[in-house]
Amino acid sequence: MSGMQRQTPILALATLAFGFCSPPWLNAQESQEQGPVISRDVIPKPEAGPTTDEPVQTKPAYEAHAADGQRHGLPVEAYAVVPGTRFLVTLETEMNTKAVRQNQAFRVRTVEPLEAGRGVYLPSGALIRGHVSRVEPAGTTGRARLWLTFDEIHTRFGSLPIVAEVAGLPGDHSIRSGPLQEGVIEGRSSTQKDAAQAAAAGAAMGAFKGVKDKNKKEAAEAAAMGALEAYLVEAGRGQELDLPKGAKLELELERALYLVRE
Repeated sequence: MSGMQRQTPILALATLAFGFCSPPWLNAQESQEQGPVISRDVIPKPEAGPTTDEPVQTKPAYEAHAADGQRHGLPVEAYAVVPGTRFLVTLETEMNTKAVRQNQAFRVRTVEPLEAGRGVYLPSGALIRGHVSRVEPAGTTGRARLWLTFDEIHTRFGSLPIVAEVAGLPGDHSIRSGPLQEGVIEGRSSTQKDAAQAAAAGAAMGAFKGVKDKNKKEAAEAAAMGALEAYLVEAGRGQELDLPKGAKLELELERALYLVRE
C-alpha cells in the first residue's frame, strides 16, 4: 500500500472530528446564512363580540334550573331569594272592601319566576295563600283601606313561609308607605268637585220647600242646611275598593325566601 493510500483513512477521521468539534463562531455564521428560526406555534385569539366595543359573551358559571327542595351540597344561602325582590301575582278571587271581612282567606298566583343564587329559580304559577288582616270600608272612614298578609307559598316540593307586602297595583288605587302603613291598599276618596255638586243639589232641594211656601227666610235656611248635609255626606263617602279576579298586584319580599327544604 502506498503512502497516499495509508493517509486516506486518517484524513477522513480528522475531517469527521473537525465537524463535531467546530468552533461556535463557525456555527453562528452558518445559522446567519440559513436565516433566523421562526416559531410556528399559533396562539388562538379570543372570539370577538359583534363589535370591538362589546365584551365577549361567556357562558354562565351555573346552569339555570328549577328548585327541587334539595341542597345538593350547596350552602343554604345559594337558594335565597333576597329581600327587596319584587314580583307580580294575580288574584284568584274578587275582593271588595264592602264585602270582605277581617281574617278572610284569599289566594294569589305568581306570574313570573323567583330567582335565587347559582341559577336556582322557582317557576311561575306558584300559589300563595294569605288572609285579610284588616279592612276599612269607605262608608265608615271615608276612604276604603285594605291590609293583606301573605302566609305561605306552595311549591312542587312543599309549602314555604313567605313574608311580603303589596308594593304596587294598577288602577285608581294607591299604596300607603311609611311607619305602620306599609302595604295598605287605598281606594279613591270623593273629589271636591263631587262634593260641590252634591251641595248644590242639596241646596236646591232645601230651598224648594221655602219657595213653595212663599217664605224667603225659610227657603234660605233650608238651602243652607241642605247644602251642608249633602257636602258632608259626599265628602266622607269615598269609593269602595274593588279588586276583581285576575287583578295584578306587585309584591315585595320583606325577608329572604329560601327555596329549599331543611
